[in-house]
Amino acid sequence: MTTISAPPAVPISKIAIGALGMLAIACGALESVVTPTLPLLQRELDMTPAEGALLSIVLLITGALITPVAGKFGDRYGGKRVLVRLMAVVSAGGLVSALAPNLPVLLLGQVLQGAMVGALPLSFIVVRKHLPEERAKVAIGVVSGLFVGGTMAGTLAAGPVAEGLSRHWMFALPTIAVTASVLLVSRLMPDDPPGRPDDAGIDWPGLLLLGGALVTLMLTLAVAPDIAAQPLVLAALVLLLAAFVAGWAAVERRVSAPLIDLHMLARPAVWKSCVLTFVICVGTAVAVYLVPQLLAVPTDAYGFGAGATQIGFFLLPGAVMASLAGPLGGLGTRYFGSRAVVTSGAVLMAVSLLGLAAVHTEVWHIVVGKALVALANGLCVTAMVTGTATSVEQSDTGIATGLVLVTRVVGFAVGAQLGGALLTAQIPSGSDVPAESAFVTGFVIAGAVTALSLLVTRTMSEGTKK
Repeated sequence: MTTISAPPAVPISKIAIGALGMLAIACGALESVVTPTLPLLQRELDMTPAEGALLSIVLLITGALITPVAGKFGDRYGGKRVLVRLMAVVSAGGLVSALAPNLPVLLLGQVLQGAMVGALPLSFIVVRKHLPEERAKVAIGVVSGLFVGGTMAGTLAAGPVAEGLSRHWMFALPTIAVTASVLLVSRLMPDDPPGRPDDAGIDWPGLLLLGGALVTLMLTLAVAPDIAAQPLVLAALVLLLAAFVAGWAAVERRVSAPLIDLHMLARPAVWKSCVLTFVICVGTAVAVYLVPQLLAVPTDAYGFGAGATQIGFFLLPGAVMASLAGPLGGLGTRYFGSRAVVTSGAVLMAVSLLGLAAVHTEVWHIVVGKALVALANGLCVTAMVTGTATSVEQSDTGIATGLVLVTRVVGFAVGAQLGGALLTAQIPSGSDVPAESAFVTGFVIAGAVTALSLLVTRTMSEGTKK
């Protein structure tokens, strides 16, 4: 039998890698503009805190659904081809967000922008197909680092642009950069040969049911604060959520190539990592949502009256710590084992969250607390992904780490909506400022939930260490 090998990939130039790097910076900036300007967006679009929480995580949910599909398409049809088409969707989403007159249209724009979450893995596919292994590692590290740099730039620039120009330009400028960068990538990057078709195909029913479950969960949490006014709506959403989850579980058990292999969850190393990831990300998301809201509370109440520009500046140390946490978590796992790193991160996060609940009268209290939470989250997630990847067979690595990453998205979504629900429920009549007790309650709940993770870390294996 004669086999036809794929033609060798054409080497890529440094200029083409630079174009990928520019795209990573632009995507990072576009992804990060909502967080520091969320209080401003809530005021201008007349959103409740719960609606603001939904806006803050809808992009992440879309990304979690698109990423596995984008990876399969990239392997099947070529990374560059799929990357360019995905970024066209992102550009359309950025345009919709820039022109959005109200919350529903802005949510649509964020849903489309979520395609960018699948772009970074696709850039890795492109690089690996065109470069030798050692050079590919360097290029992937550079692209990843530039994406983090882009998120920092977006965090800092979003406020001045929104306040100096308008919220519309806050989305428009990085969208223009994304469009220009993807045109350069399309022109400079050689086509990569498509891989062998996957006979198993894509689990479209599982993808749609999981997407329906995640969206319904977010809507349920958004409606929860108004349960007295909308009890029937809440009950209907709960029933719909149960139907989506039951249908998704049934489909995943029957298909030959499930989107998420539920049988993998029976393995102790995997389900423990998923439980820990969920708990840690709930705690992190509560802080990520509550901190900008607390900074924006007027000074005549109990807050600091910070505008979007100041909020971005105050959040920058947290972004820096998050960028350092990945390498530190990897080194810690290598030398001390995953259990030690996760335990240390969970303790640090619980202490930081409870500290924010007890002491938040000065800006530096909040800045330091948020930075420590970001560091702890990065340490824990890195250690759990690494520990999970090395605890299963090599052929199951993608499935196992995929479970952890999907759990991460659910944890962030639940945490953000929990924070939004707490603030919405504790807004006094005739006021638009939540009671200070809402923030205290949120930080205490997040700290207590994070502390409970220590019950699971005690049963973890130590993991590989040098």
